[in-house]
Amino acid sequence: MDLETVSIVPKDFNLIIGQSHFVKTVEDLYETLVSSSPSIKFGVAFCESSGPALIRSDGNDEAMMSDAVEIASKIGAGHSFAVALKDAFPINVLNRVKSVEEVVGIYCATSNPVQVIVAVTEQGRGILGVVDGVSPKGFEGPEDRRDRQAFLRKIGYKR
Repeated sequence: MDLETVSIVPKDFNLIIGQSHFVKTVEDLYETLVSSSPSIKFGVAFCESSGPALIRSDGNDEAMMSDAVEIASKIGAGHSFAVALKDAFPINVLNRVKSVEEVVGIYCATSNPVQVIVAVTEQGRGILGVVDGVSPKGFEGPEDRRDRQAFLRKIGYKR
């Protein structure tokens, strides 16, 4: 077995990487995402792991679909999926995505640079985990706390 690190830097979008178990994932994720917000823009790509083993994709925005397909092809792990989102945060859709019956789990939901740790075997590729962003650089102080609280109010998550 070999290990590979796949680096992904979301340009100006949020990213969800997960694992599912059936080709129906693409259509069900599409329905879940498109019904979650009237302004959301997204693309979904799913790495099929049997039959023709294609990267399946859908979405409501060509650029987001292209980004999702690029991410899925870089990872190349069977039954993995990538969602690229714009005009919505993962928090707006994550519980709905997790409740899609084909979704087995979520590795990350972020806008940070991500490194996906991929195992490569004779059979194929599988995600072992992710490195999401950077390691902590210190501890939150009073000013940092005020900044965090102000930021959450600025983007509408707290009043």
